[in-house]
Amino acid sequence: MRISRRQLASSLLATIRFAERAVIADFVAADTTDFAPNSFPHTSAGVVRYVWTQRGSEFRPLGVMAIGLQDLLMALSVMDADEPVTQEILRAGPHTANVFHHGDGVIIIGAVLYGRPGVALPSPFKCGSARSVSGRRSRIPRLNGQLDLFGMVGL
Repeated sequence: MRISRRQLASSLLATIRFAERAVIADFVAADTTDFAPNSFPHTSAGVVRYVWTQRGSEFRPLGVMAIGLQDLLMALSVMDADEPVTQEILRAGPHTANVFHHGDGVIIIGAVLYGRPGVALPSPFKCGSARSVSGRRSRIPRLNGQLDLFGMVGL
């Protein structure tokens, strides 16, 4: 049974481990985003670590902007290389999100959102909203004048 975009976005928001989770969750939840063909949905942590280390080294010289990559690689570094991982690929226009989980779609290992070379990433409020995913107000503050650093960390 395939996980829904809404459930995947909610699981991303519930993951505390990585900073850009709300931006990626907004992208996943957007009406314009859809699942892409995925030849290898079931893989291992070692393969994902290898592939994304290589992609990460190619992104900078090609001018590809990405978020979530470092957090994904850190999460994979503490996993056994043969631990099973499931990959979901979602696309909208020039952007792609790869979301990795343990097969249940609930416990997220990490996610990477990237675009084509030279294309800026979507902002958190242009591709959907966390409110539509979770039914409550987004935890990302809207900047109205002065930046509230304490509000961003929940103090």
